[in-house]
Amino acid sequence: MVGKTIKKWWPIFILPTLAAFIIGFLWPFIWGIYLSFCKFTTVQDVTFVGLSNYQKILLDSTFSHSFWLTVAFAFLSSLTINVLAFAIALALTKGFKGTNVFRTVFFMPNLIGGIVLGYIWQTLINGLLSKWGQPLLALSARNGFIGMLILLMWQQIGYMMIIYVAGLNNVSPDLIEAAQIDGATSGQILFKIKIPMIMPSVTICTFLTLTNGFKMFDQNLSLTGGDPGKQSQLLALNIYDTFYARSGAQWKGIGQAKAVVFFILVVAIALIQLKATSSKEVQQ
Repeated sequence: MVGKTIKKWWPIFILPTLAAFIIGFLWPFIWGIYLSFCKFTTVQDVTFVGLSNYQKILLDSTFSHSFWLTVAFAFLSSLTINVLAFAIALALTKGFKGTNVFRTVFFMPNLIGGIVLGYIWQTLINGLLSKWGQPLLALSARNGFIGMLILLMWQQIGYMMIIYVAGLNNVSPDLIEAAQIDGATSGQILFKIKIPMIMPSVTICTFLTLTNGFKMFDQNLSLTGGDPGKQSQLLALNIYDTFYARSGAQWKGIGQAKAVVFFILVVAIALIQLKATSSKEVQQ
């Protein structure tokens, strides 16, 4: 009886969620793609210009610089965060005293907003750089890049560590014991049993760290502001700068076109990464 009632009235229950999805995501998304082909100052004053905005992106040297800087930042941050998070998770699954305290300490930075973290780390890193006689974050693109990398690592490692801890705890002790009886070394157990068994965790963490690296905005804004001369400006901040900081109707359309290119880039890389790591899960 309950099943028949659900089948009869399910459209009423799903309608609010569907309406919220269309109004809050689908329609703005479609409208945003259309605006990337237009010149406008407001959504009430729109002039269609075709592919002109996308052509101008190719002539914008700040976009190409931000593009390659973001690619390098995303892959380097993803690699370092996952390696360190896995190493910490492996250590915390050894069962020594105070494990829960360490987990809490490592996870806590993830609870702090990116803007707040950016200003805190700006003060800390600039203080150290000043003491060592090195250029401050806003005066050195290299130091700014390293500063953003340190900040994101400090913020994200704890969250990824929790996922890796959960994966390692699900590895069967009987499987490890059987390998030890057969004479497997600790290295062989790690690379032949534990890592293959936690590939779903690797897939999730790699996806999250890659997308977080590509999308990073608030930490970039507060830590370096893109200085010096927009040399530490990642893609998200470059799009913001194009849309809001540059005067002229043409720049809003160009900023919107950059956002579409940015979206396609993140989706493409995320899908490739998911395909690559998911195939390892199937093989195992």
